[in-house]
Amino acid sequence: MSQPLQSLKLKPNAKSRALSGHPWVFANEVDALLPAAHDGSLVECRDRTGRFIGVGIYNSKSQIVWRRLSRDRVSLDAAYIRAAIERAIARRDQITGDAAGQAYRRLVWSESDELPGVVADQFGGTIVVQIQTLAMEQQGALIGDILVELTGAQEVIFRNDSNLRRLEGLSAEVHTRSGQDWEPRWVKIDGIDYWLDLQGGQKTGFYLDQRQQHRTVAKYCAGKSVLDAFCNQGSFALHAAQAGARMVLGLDSANDAISQATKNAERNGLEAKFESANVFDWFNDRAKAGDPHWDVIVLDPPPFAKSKSALEGALRGYKEINLRAMQRLVPGGILATYSCSHHMQDAELRSVIAAASADAKRRVHILEYCHQPADHPVLVTMAESEYLRGYILRVE
Repeated sequence: MSQPLQSLKLKPNAKSRALSGHPWVFANEVDALLPAAHDGSLVECRDRTGRFIGVGIYNSKSQIVWRRLSRDRVSLDAAYIRAAIERAIARRDQITGDAAGQAYRRLVWSESDELPGVVADQFGGTIVVQIQTLAMEQQGALIGDILVELTGAQEVIFRNDSNLRRLEGLSAEVHTRSGQDWEPRWVKIDGIDYWLDLQGGQKTGFYLDQRQQHRTVAKYCAGKSVLDAFCNQGSFALHAAQAGARMVLGLDSANDAISQATKNAERNGLEAKFESANVFDWFNDRAKAGDPHWDVIVLDPPPFAKSKSALEGALRGYKEINLRAMQRLVPGGILATYSCSHHMQDAELRSVIAAASADAKRRVHILEYCHQPADHPVLVTMAESEYLRGYILRVE
């Protein structure tokens, strides 16, 4: 018979979001922390009356001391992990039934898939995994084994180098399941070859969450001049060129990203130029940005608001960059603008765009609402699981 689990109890006056279904409990919301000996283990959480809220993973070193695993009494073992991954894959199979869709997709999205702190992206026969919680780190090898078993993947790369791991008291490391280095190679995604370094590139190696948007924006680009700001590997620019844009320029401050984007364009025989530049400075330099002459501008910046305290400054940054873009568009031009920070809610992004359009003295219409794809599912009780949003706008 298994031993009963230790319990955390919410403070009598705590207004914890966990009472409304959110899967997190913070250290300042509980009566008392458990000893560090319980870090990485399963514990119960109860409200001030003793009502059972659920079973979750515990870490006294983290501000988020408890992350719910289940509202039922479960064990964190091979059976649980296998069942959670099976359910996660089944969810994706329902929405990416075609072979191409199944080859490149997010397989596991943390709390949304009942595996807090685990992110897994599939690139054909390779799966890239990020683990950001202690309890799941202890199950890392098992997670890799089950992913291989259920998908038939040949390799798993553990990209455990996120700064978020420090908040859990975890060290940064990168390794593969086989122990062999994963060599960079050409990978075809949505009809375009990319030189991918899944072991050493940014995040999990490629931004799968924008695949749908690459194709959506491309339909506005035939015969147009297109600026892809914060271009990274150049995906928006490359899809625009493939769609028949007459001129394409990509900007990014990272020299390695520009080098990779240029290499991608050459490999695919696409006419697109890429320049290393601070995008804010570039827009402010009239000699470079010129008078309004761009037909399409894409703004897909990194998250300006990496914490709630940084939101105010981020709002100013988003307004400034959208204002500059609107000023450089021809009348009737298209602006595709995105935010990938969960701290930036839709109402805030909308207000930023409205303020930018007022300052630019441009009439702006919403053509399309943009959102993270269904293989990055949003848990309705967890705002943090929703992070990517945007608009495609006509700027008159």
